[in-house]
Amino acid sequence: MSYRGMEFSFLSVCFCLAIIFHQSSAVSGETSVPTILNLGRKEKIDLSGTVHRARKIAQTPQLGWNSWNHFQCRITEGIVKTAADKLVSSGLVALGYVYVNIDDCWQADSRDSEGRLVPSPVWFPSGIKAIADYVHSKGLKLGIYSDAGTRTCEGKPGSLGHEAIDAHTFAEWGVDYLKYDNCYNDGTPNKLRYTVMRNALEATGRDIFFSMCEWGQDDPALWAYDVADSWRTTVDIGDTWRSMIRIADLNNKWAKYAKPGGWNDPDMLQTPTCCRWGMAA
Repeated sequence: MSYRGMEFSFLSVCFCLAIIFHQSSAVSGETSVPTILNLGRKEKIDLSGTVHRARKIAQTPQLGWNSWNHFQCRITEGIVKTAADKLVSSGLVALGYVYVNIDDCWQADSRDSEGRLVPSPVWFPSGIKAIADYVHSKGLKLGIYSDAGTRTCEGKPGSLGHEAIDAHTFAEWGVDYLKYDNCYNDGTPNKLRYTVMRNALEATGRDIFFSMCEWGQDDPALWAYDVADSWRTTVDIGDTWRSMIRIADLNNKWAKYAKPGGWNDPDMLQTPTCCRWGMAA
């Protein structure tokens, strides 16, 4: 489906239906809880790897639009608003396509004087809060992107070491979804780094869908149900049918681990009608 060259990439469309299975995740023992300065007050965020989670919000796999495959770093607030409008006018929102997700490159090149992430003043002059308000007015939800490293994959400021302040910034803006990538990390185990952000999101009190994107490095289907709402199971999808089919095949063995509350993510499903990607050929 294409609107003036705008493609709709389905987020985390599972190639296999969820199969319910029993999973136990009891954690015992005491852990130390470091105190992190967070937005001018003291917030306790557990850095031990113990998951603190009140409830699961992803009863179905997430569906919506993502900016990356077509626009990459050419994303603007106007494009995001147009995507929201098209999800509504096309009728896709009635089918559950409710997320409008901004991928990498929305950020300015550095944090502000208080250590907060800030949007690019060129491409998002109205700010993310204004975009979230617009998206919400359409009955949709806004997603945003960050990284469990010192920088994002495109070199923007990452959230490693800034989890608490970034989570609360996203919550204050009204963000409903976080895609959390894995570039420029410090070698700390993936499970620990992603759990720290999970706990930071939980501490905000806002329901934020946590989309873990560690590219399937540590077989997250085996452990990520208690950490994330979805987890990438493979590397990025490529611009070929071969890549798409390969990723589908790789996901076969992980199907049994998906269930309400946590889903396999085989990367965005690229619709074969756009001008940049070649799948239609």
